[in-house]
Amino acid sequence: MQITPPVNRARWRDIDWIVDLVTATVAPTTLGAWLVPDERQRPAVVAAVARIWVEHALLFGDAFLLKNGAAATVWFHRYRPIPPPPRYDERLEDACGDHAVRFRRLDHVLAARRPDEAHNHLAFLAAPPDVERTGQATAVLAGSHQWMDTLGLPMYAEVHTSADRRLLRRFGYRDKHRMSRPDGVPVDLLWRPAPPVGLDGAAVPAAARVGRQPVRRLAVVADPGGGAPVGG
Repeated sequence: MQITPPVNRARWRDIDWIVDLVTATVAPTTLGAWLVPDERQRPAVVAAVARIWVEHALLFGDAFLLKNGAAATVWFHRYRPIPPPPRYDERLEDACGDHAVRFRRLDHVLAARRPDEAHNHLAFLAAPPDVERTGQATAVLAGSHQWMDTLGLPMYAEVHTSADRRLLRRFGYRDKHRMSRPDGVPVDLLWRPAPPVGLDGAAVPAAARVGRQPVRRLAVVADPGGGAPVGG
C-alpha cells in the first residue's frame, strides 16, 4: 500500500519559512547562546546564517516541510565532496560580524568528524520548542525518511540535545562518536544504516521490517555525473 508522506518537498519559495523554523529552533538553545551571546542580535544572526545553508541545501540536498508548516528538515546529499556556499566567507562576515569566528570554529570541528562514506546528512531538524514539539519533530522525520530512504544511503546527524538524541534513536540512528563543541558541550554523532531494499529495488518501510526475514540488499552506486555536493 502506498503511504502518502506527511511532508512536502521544499522549493525555493519555502526558504523564508524554513529559515524562520530553524531560527526559532536554534536561537533558544545553548548552541545559539554560544554562537551569538547577545540575545537581541541572536535571532537575526542565526537567521542570516541559516539562510546561507538552507539555500545551499536546496541546490545540493533536500528540505522537507510538514504539510501544516510546523516543522522542517534540511539535508545534504554527501556522496561526493562539494564546494562551500558561494561567497561563504564574505556572506558569513556580513551576517555575523564579530560572531563569525564562532560559526567558523563550529563548522571546522563538525566537518573534521564527518564520515567519508557516502551518506545523507541531516543538517537541521527544525521543530520550534512548544507543547507540540515532539509530535511535530516525529512527524517531519517520519515523512522525510520516506523520501530519503528511496536513495538507499545511510544517514548521519550531529545532535546537540538529549531530546533529539532520543527521537533519532527511535528512528534507528545509533551512536557513532561523541565529541565536544568549541564551547565544551558534548555533541553526539549518530549514524543510521542504509535501509534494506526489496527485490524490486524499493526501500522497505520501517513499519514493514518488524518481524520479517532480512531481505537482499542491493548495491547502490552514486551517479558520478549527476546529483549534488554538500557543505555545512
